[in-house]
Amino acid sequence: MTRRERPKAVSLSDAAAAQVKYIMAQRGAGFLRVGVKNGGCAGMEYVMDYVDEAEPLDERVEDKGVEIVLESKALLFLLGTELDYETTPLHSKFVFRNPNQTDACGCGESVTIVPVREN
Repeated sequence: MTRRERPKAVSLSDAAAAQVKYIMAQRGAGFLRVGVKNGGCAGMEYVMDYVDEAEPLDERVEDKGVEIVLESKALLFLLGTELDYETTPLHSKFVFRNPNQTDACGCGESVTIVPVREN
C-alpha cells in the first residue's frame, strides 16, 4: 500500500523562499523558525527567529528549495498558512496569509488566530 504525501503545514511564495534563501546564506547555517506567541491587542503575534538546530518536536517544512522550522506549539495555528515576502516603497517584510486568522489589529502586528480543529 502506498502512502500519499502529507501536505505541507506551511507553504512559501516564490518571494518568501528567495528571501529566506538570501538571509540564511548570509547567516551561513541554521534555520528560520516560525511560531506564534500571546501578545498585542488582538491576542497573538507571529514570531520569527534564527535557530542553529530545530527542536525535537518542531515541524520541518521544505518548500521551493528552502527549509524552515515551525514551533510545535504553533502548528495548529499555522496549518494552511502561506508565508509571503512583500516590498513596498515604505517597507519590506514577511507577510502571513493564514486561513486560521480571524482578525487583526489596526497596525497589523497583532492577530486573532483560531487553531485548526479536527472535523
